[in-house]
Amino acid sequence: MNMLALALSLSLCASASAQAPLILDQKTCRKMALESSEDIRKAENEMLKSRLDSKVATSAFLPSVDASGTGICVTPNQGMSGMDMIMKGTYMAGITLTQPLYAGGRIVTGKKLSKIGEEAAGQKMRMTRAEVISEADNAYWTYVSVQEKMRMVEELKAQMDTLLSQVSVSAGAGMATDADLLNVKAKRSEVEYQLQKVAGGVELCRMALCRVVGVPFDTRIVTGDAFLSDVESCLSEDVTSLSVESRPELKLLQAQIDVAKNQVRMTRGEYLPSLAVVGAYMNYGNIKLSSMVDAGNGTYVPYEQKLQKGMCAAMLSLSIPIFHWGEGYNKVRKAKTDVSNAVLDYQKNEKLMTLEARQAETNLRDSRALISCAKDALAQSEENLRVVSNRYSASMCPLSDYLTARFQWHQSKSNLVEAVTQYHISLTDYLRATGRLDQPDSGAI
Repeated sequence: MNMLALALSLSLCASASAQAPLILDQKTCRKMALESSEDIRKAENEMLKSRLDSKVATSAFLPSVDASGTGICVTPNQGMSGMDMIMKGTYMAGITLTQPLYAGGRIVTGKKLSKIGEEAAGQKMRMTRAEVISEADNAYWTYVSVQEKMRMVEELKAQMDTLLSQVSVSAGAGMATDADLLNVKAKRSEVEYQLQKVAGGVELCRMALCRVVGVPFDTRIVTGDAFLSDVESCLSEDVTSLSVESRPELKLLQAQIDVAKNQVRMTRGEYLPSLAVVGAYMNYGNIKLSSMVDAGNGTYVPYEQKLQKGMCAAMLSLSIPIFHWGEGYNKVRKAKTDVSNAVLDYQKNEKLMTLEARQAETNLRDSRALISCAKDALAQSEENLRVVSNRYSASMCPLSDYLTARFQWHQSKSNLVEAVTQYHISLTDYLRATGRLDQPDSGAI
């Protein structure tokens, strides 16, 4: 019996451990989102590819070594100056070393292009990190806000339950009208409806957050950041105007310009002389010469010779393009138009990004103004609720006035929650628009 109790206890402990909630703050949410993101892993693969491309480009400066081998079997025997050449099981093998000396600048340009590609991959990683962090922040603060609204509606429902009990007793004693009782019941039903809607929203937002941080959809999440209690810190932070020069998207556009310029050099190099030194070693064997030769006394004796030899060679290889009907000139012109288009793309997107940054700054300032307004409205509604509550308790105002004041206070508090949520989301958008979201200090300005 004791063993059974122990097993049951262990089972309960294991179940409780499995149901332990995930404690999540904004910093942890970002970290988990980055670690679980498939897009981040793809960006890491792209960075690896760019580093490998750089190594490939570096190898173009070094000599290349190639080996070759051939086996030959010829039948019937071939005649050669009165002799039979036997080539059955003959082999030829060689090794060649080629060292490029000059290739019209294409090798150096290729190395520059690989370096630009490596830098571009780094900027793409920054873009991906910013996207993941932005998605994580939106999911996190949305979940925090709906949780806060859930607590507010639950609090309001408890207050309405208490009020309904009081009014029911008063109506039974003839101190409240049936209209008052019906009014309270209607308001209570309205609160229950809101509670159901908010509960569904909380569940959907929780699942969305689970997806972002890479945990099972049934994971319980407890948020650890202060919300309404941290309103003053939102109002005290300063917004500094920043340029868009550090945005990874703009740096990528600059990389496209650099690539286009180097492609011009690469295209021009195709029609410049190229020079290389080539060294080779060749070995052949198992070639037999067979014949009958005069021994000098009128008799013929068989003669056989086996050929097997190795030889070395070195040479300079020079290639000079002379005339290709304007092909090179037109290709260079075409490459130059790509440079022009890349510059135009940069100019266009720089303006758009600057506008986006200014809009994000405006939205952030507006969200702070909304917090201040919502905070003042909440203070006023709290004072109004206090006054009306005292008047209602003293039977100096109707129940409808009390209900109106109570719901106005609830709406004011809900407005403050929405304003604070919008501030946090606007802050994320602002940091992303100014190229700072992927930085270590991106949690605050």
